[in-house]
Amino acid sequence: MKTVELKIPPPVVALVAAAAAWVASRSAPPLEQPRNIAILAAGSFALAGAAIALAGVIAFKRANTTVHPGKPQETSALVTSGVYRFSRNPMYVGLLLILVGWAAFLSSAWSLVGPFAFVLYIARFQIRPEERALAAKFGEAYAAYKAKVRRWL
Repeated sequence: MKTVELKIPPPVVALVAAAAAWVASRSAPPLEQPRNIAILAAGSFALAGAAIALAGVIAFKRANTTVHPGKPQETSALVTSGVYRFSRNPMYVGLLLILVGWAAFLSSAWSLVGPFAFVLYIARFQIRPEERALAAKFGEAYAAYKAKVRRWL
């Protein structure tokens, strides 16, 4: 099986996207809204994202399979239960929601550039190679799972 060479780990991609969101947010005045609303929205998105990502990690640990995003070829089980019934990539969905929370905290429409960039990068350079590795390893079982469960939500 072909090894996937991960250039940048997803958490680092998320940090770079968060920095891009911050820089972008400084290019325009903040949205007019009460600060407590922005903080509530940010916290809600971030907590939901952390919970979804953690649920994904726990599901992998219970299945005794790797959570290392750069080594999908070391996957020992196809996890389709728990949060994986709703998303094939809950850990990435979790990171995305945390970035949306950060954008809400920054209170600038321009800060959405961070989550958008994260999705583009992760879909192209992380998810696609993972999907190829999982298809090669699990064949028809992965194809059936992929047909039933969406990539994101």
